[in-house]
Amino acid sequence: MNKFRNNLSLTLAALAMLLVSMLFVAGCGSNKSQQSASSYKVVDDQGVEVDFDQKPTRIVSMTLSTDDILLGLVKPERVVCANNLVDDPISSNIAELGKNIPNKVRHPKVEEILAMEPDLVIAPDWGDIDYVDSLRNMGIKVVVMKGPKCLQDIRDNITLMSKAVGEPERGEKLISMMDSKLAEIKAKVDKIPQDQRKRVLLISLMSNYGGKDCIYDDACQLAGVTNCLSEYGLKRGDKLTKEMMVQMNPDIIFLPTYTAHGTFDIQKFRDKYLKDPALQQMKAIQSGSIKEPRDSYIYSASQDFCFAVQEIAYTVYGDEFKLEDQQHLSAVD
Repeated sequence: MNKFRNNLSLTLAALAMLLVSMLFVAGCGSNKSQQSASSYKVVDDQGVEVDFDQKPTRIVSMTLSTDDILLGLVKPERVVCANNLVDDPISSNIAELGKNIPNKVRHPKVEEILAMEPDLVIAPDWGDIDYVDSLRNMGIKVVVMKGPKCLQDIRDNITLMSKAVGEPERGEKLISMMDSKLAEIKAKVDKIPQDQRKRVLLISLMSNYGGKDCIYDDACQLAGVTNCLSEYGLKRGDKLTKEMMVQMNPDIIFLPTYTAHGTFDIQKFRDKYLKDPALQQMKAIQSGSIKEPRDSYIYSASQDFCFAVQEIAYTVYGDEFKLEDQQHLSAVD
């Protein structure tokens, strides 16, 4: 009898240990399943695959256009750094949101970025981007975005960034919001007779900006104006000269409003053109058709591109397209 009891006790103990082991394994499997469910990967514009275990919460954005998209997808609390102009209302249409970002940079060094302990850096594909490889070699996740040349590029960037920050549904919503606004503007533009449409010349601080293959050219077309830069045959990257301006002879001239937080003398820049004797024969100068559309809108390369279109139409055609300051599309609740 004692032997039977001993064997029974051993059997029960073995069963108990087996049950505990099964529960432990099941628990581990559950944890792995949860981890797998929260992880994801994206392929950036350079073709680099970036893996994420969870949504990033310490994001660094390097340019105004990526700031704009980012702050339409996540709350400012998830952003540790943005472009130095993000809180400048002349250059940015998200100035209030920008005030909540703790760090603002222009050309930060790798050490400065590392000090912010980011779990994602969103970088442009233009300029000196050697820092991208340096950051990746140090284990920092970097997603490179293309500089948009057309409206579809903006849609692609929104989709890529929304996936990178773990908010793909918000990306889809943001694109839908932009397209709806563009359709609303188009309905008004379509009513403008062709013989009343204007030819517009943009004078930019970036003398090689605004021609064909530039997002600004798309904005002009959608706003119902002729972009003189594109009409003349200039492409993105081609430099505008004063001789070209005289030959273009636009109906309206657009001047920049940029001041870099008040540190740049924008009037001095404008006077180089408006007071140049060689340009006085231009129709726009003779008629006083000199306009100053808001830089915060017309240089937009984000979901707020729709407001670039509206701002051009508002500046040229008037209150039918009226646009208030600091308008911004966001899919964040």
